[in-house]
Amino acid sequence: MSLMSDNSLLAGPSLRRLRKREGLTQAAMASSLGISPSYLNLIERNQRPLSARVLVQVIERYDFDPRSLREDEAIGGVDGLARRMADKRFADLGIDREELQEFLAAAPQAAAAFARLYDNSHPGSEQAEDPAEETRRAVERWQNHFPDLDHAVEDLADELRLSRGDISAGLIERLREKHRLSVRILPAEVVPGLVHRLDLHARQLQLSEMLGGAARRFQIARQIASLEQREAIETLVAGANLSTSEARDRFREHVTDYAAAALLMPYRRLLRACEQTGYDLPVLLRRFAVSFDQLALRLTTLQRVGERGLPFFSARFGRTGRMVHFSAGASGAAYPLDGARWPAWAPYAAFESRGTLMVQSVAFGEGEAPSRHWFTIARTIEVDGAACSARRAIVLGIEARYAGELAQARGVSLDPQDAVPLGVGCPRCGRLDCLTPAPSRLIAG
Repeated sequence: MSLMSDNSLLAGPSLRRLRKREGLTQAAMASSLGISPSYLNLIERNQRPLSARVLVQVIERYDFDPRSLREDEAIGGVDGLARRMADKRFADLGIDREELQEFLAAAPQAAAAFARLYDNSHPGSEQAEDPAEETRRAVERWQNHFPDLDHAVEDLADELRLSRGDISAGLIERLREKHRLSVRILPAEVVPGLVHRLDLHARQLQLSEMLGGAARRFQIARQIASLEQREAIETLVAGANLSTSEARDRFREHVTDYAAAALLMPYRRLLRACEQTGYDLPVLLRRFAVSFDQLALRLTTLQRVGERGLPFFSARFGRTGRMVHFSAGASGAAYPLDGARWPAWAPYAAFESRGTLMVQSVAFGEGEAPSRHWFTIARTIEVDGAACSARRAIVLGIEARYAGELAQARGVSLDPQDAVPLGVGCPRCGRLDCLTPAPSRLIAG
């Protein structure tokens, strides 16, 4: 259990609730655990961590489920609380992250109650929750990392030896041998508006000719993951407790895409390559034969206990500047307000520099929260499968304090004083000295 290796686990409220449930005094529980009452008192007040040795005793003696010690994950931890507290209704309270950390550590159940009340509130209406928002929050609770599924798919990638030779050939052979499915590329007019279709009668995975190589590999990997990890995927969907079938379908799609990316970019091999190259994006793109958007989203998932990658967020923008997808990962970045626009940000300028990496040090606010300092990398992509050219901008971001080891950050000032201030988005900013267009640095893609 990953909790066992965490030497600074503060779990006072959970231990106190367990003691009260058992009807024990501090002296009685301390005696059963082989520690002093004063030490137990410090643990319950979060003034001492719960050590691995004491945790083992608690599990063995009280049939205790250690997963409950991570109950804050259900609301997204401190980052989840920060996102909710960024609501304009709380702006005058001046609540900072340190105060939120204290609240979550001292009263996790009360924090969960607040989060539940906030999530279920719809000021001025009784309308049902938006399925996209509900799905996004479900992914956020996991910080976009699904460890059991990731391990299973990594084992599958090792079994298929996808690190050797032609990845496409290995994937196609797996479909043929294990599932009696062939891959057929069809003219665009045969499958208008579709990029893939599973024809079980013909035993074919049919792909549009409009898909590029990386997109074709992704769709084949996705089909394999859907067939071979169906039980694991459905377990995650059921555990998300989503309120509508549309939200469940969206979450299922996300998790299946996650599994496909994990198959093409197995966790340990990707993390090792990231650390060896300084997360050099052009090198990683070639090494794993993936697209920029596939790599950007996968980099938000590297949160395996004991083997963590850097905490990135990623976002996708349409040509009009509207954000169409956002993944916070473990970055702590809050979901921007609807309608937020930052013309001074590199993703917007990227549309004028097709296929070029644009890096930028920025500071922006999230809702009413204070600004934070980020290092961002942006590039446009062409949307595979579109009959006409459709372009999107992808941005990969990380807190600037982590960016020093990145290949793309070489030569870029990470001094907060040099960051481009983006404000809180055009609709709420009112900045008179707007820095549009923003200074950003181009890197040949």
